[in-house]
This record gives sequence, C-alpha cells and structure tokens, in this order.
Amino acid sequence: MFLRKAACTLLLATATFALPAISFAQMDNMKPDSKKPLPSPAATVSATLGDAKINIAYNKPSMRGRKIMGGLVPYGQVWRTGANPATTLTTSADLHFGDLLVPAGTHTIYSLPGADKWLLIINKQTGQWGTEYSMDQDLGRVPMMSKPVSSPQEVMSLTFEHSTPTSTELHIRWETTDRYVKITK
Repeated sequence: MFLRKAACTLLLATATFALPAISFAQMDNMKPDSKKPLPSPAATVSATLGDAKINIAYNKPSMRGRKIMGGLVPYGQVWRTGANPATTLTTSADLHFGDLLVPAGTHTIYSLPGADKWLLIINKQTGQWGTEYSMDQDLGRVPMMSKPVSSPQEVMSLTFEHSTPTSTELHIRWETTDRYVKITK
C-alpha cells in the first residue's frame, strides 16, 4: 500500500512538473530558430530627403493563396506591418509623417487597417517580436491615403516613391491594397 501511494505521488509530481515544461517548449517553437531561415525573408528600403536618411527593415510575407486584408490581417486590429520581428524605422533627422513629427532615431512601425481607412502607427518600443505591441509606447498615429491596385501583389512590400529632396511617400502594398503616407522634412 505504501509503495502504491508513493508511486502515485511520484506520478502526480512528474505530471505536474511536466506540464509547464511542455508549455514552455511549445512557446520556444514560436520563436525563431537561428539555424532555420524565416518563412518571410528580410528586406530593407531606404530614402534620402536632403541630408536626412530613412531606413526601414522588415520581413516580406507572401499571400500563399490566403485572403490577406480582412482575413490574415484583420480589420480593426493593430498589425505588425510585415512578418516576424517588428518592422523598424530609423531616421537620421526629425521628419513629418503626415502631420506627426517623428524625431531622429529608431522606432517601430505598426498599422491599423480598416476596410476603408488605415492608420500608420509610429511606436517608440524597439527590438521586439512583431506581435509584441504596447499602445502606451505610441509616438502617434497618422491617417493613410490609398491608391487603386490593378492586380494582386503576392509579396508584401514597403517602398518609398515620388521622392524629392524634401518629401517622399511610404507605400505599404499587399494583395489588392496600396496604402501610403507622405513624409516631409
């Protein structure tokens, strides 16, 4: 009887300690394995406005037959604006994104997509995984404009377009979406 009770106690203790270990192992599987390439490749895009330099580092997800806007990227929820690590914006000078003054330095870009309207979010938190968003770290939010897209775009892209020495447009394109904000010096 004593032996049976001890075996049950040992089994219960093992099961109790094994569950958190399984849970942590599953969480580790969600983090990138430095030996495996990420499914969405890394990319950078840069622009120069006079003596100001802008650099964005992001990862480019693909449609892969999925519904993107309003599906994989739900309307009304903050989106990491890319894949994998948070999308990073670095500026060498203070710039205006729409009417938001963004100081020189490193920031994170998120967006808030909607069926009709989008907001670009500039966030002060840096170095985090893309799904780790803290609203209290927002520097600000800027309304985005839209342009029609003639055919679906398989791979998400961030581009600087219509650049001059004092302005450029930051475009987010994916699926049938082209949203952009004007950046000025």
